Amino acid sequence: MKIALFSEYDNLITIDCIREVIDYCQNKMHDFALIESMGPYFENKNSPVQLFSAEKLLSKEFDVLFSFGGDGTLLRSIAVVRDSEIPILGINTGHLGFLTSLKKEELLNGLDLFFAEKFKLIRRSLLALETENKIDSLAQLPFALNEITLSRKNTTSMLSIQTTVNEEPLTTYWADGLIIATPTGSTGYSLSSGGPILTPGTASWVLNPIAPHNINMRPLIISDKAQLKINVSSRAKEFLVSLDSRLYSVSQDNTLYIKKAPFMVNTVELEGHFFFKTLREKLFWGQDTRNTQ
Repeated sequence: MKIALFSEYDNLITIDCIREVIDYCQNKMHDFALIESMGPYFENKNSPVQLFSAEKLLSKEFDVLFSFGGDGTLLRSIAVVRDSEIPILGINTGHLGFLTSLKKEELLNGLDLFFAEKFKLIRRSLLALETENKIDSLAQLPFALNEITLSRKNTTSMLSIQTTVNEEPLTTYWADGLIIATPTGSTGYSLSSGGPILTPGTASWVLNPIAPHNINMRPLIISDKAQLKINVSSRAKEFLVSLDSRLYSVSQDNTLYIKKAPFMVNTVELEGHFFFKTLREKLFWGQDTRNTQ
C-alpha cells in the first residue's frame, strides 16, 4: 500500500504524529510520500523521503491520503485529491475535529484498524461554483466540501441576496450573508449560525442566512440536485465568497451559479467511529445528569 502524508501544521504534536506514522509504515513495509512543505523536518541522507507537491493532483498510484491537523487541513487536502477517488483518513492534531475523528492518543490502534481493513468509506458530496464572468483564481478549484458562504466586504451594511432555485424565485435575503452548506458542512459554520445538522448521506443542502434582517427568514433544506442562481447587491462594489477556507472577492455585477459537483470525496470511518458517536463526543449530546441516574 502507498500512503500520502498531508499536513499544513508544523507544530510538535503534528510532527510527532507524522513521525509515528512513518515509523509504522516502515515497520510494516508500506510505501509513503510526504508533502513537500514538511520535508525539511524529516530529512534523512541515508533514507531520503519521497515528497509530493500540494500544487499538483495526487497520482493514482496512492491508495490513501492521511491528513494530519484539524478539519480545515482535511478540507484543504481535497486540492490534491479532487476526483481521484483516493480516500482520506483524518488524524486529529487540531481542535474539534468532526472529519478528523482519529485522535492522536489512539493513533497506533487506529492504524491497526485501517490496515486490517476494519473501516468503511463515507462518500461526501461537494458544491461546485461557477460565475458568469470568469474569475481565474476561483476557477482553479471551484469546489467546496463544507460550504460556500457569501458575506460583506468593506461595509457594515446588509447584503441583498436574490436567490433562485431551479429557475424559480426563492427570495431575496436581506442579511449579512448566506451559507450554502453540504451535509458535511452542516456541523460547521452553518451550525454556529443556527442551522440544522444533516447526516452525511443526506442528499440535501442547507440555505442559511447570516443574521437576516427579517427574523422569519429561517434555514431551508433543499435537494442537492437543485441548481442555484444568486445575484448580490451591496453598497460596496464587491462582496466576499468563500469556498471552505478559500476566500475570493467578487464584483456585485457578477452572477453565481451553484450546483452539486460531478464527483464525491471518500473519507475513512474506522470501526467504532461513527457519526452519532461523534455528535455525542464533540457536542456533548447526552451529557445530562439525568442520564446517569
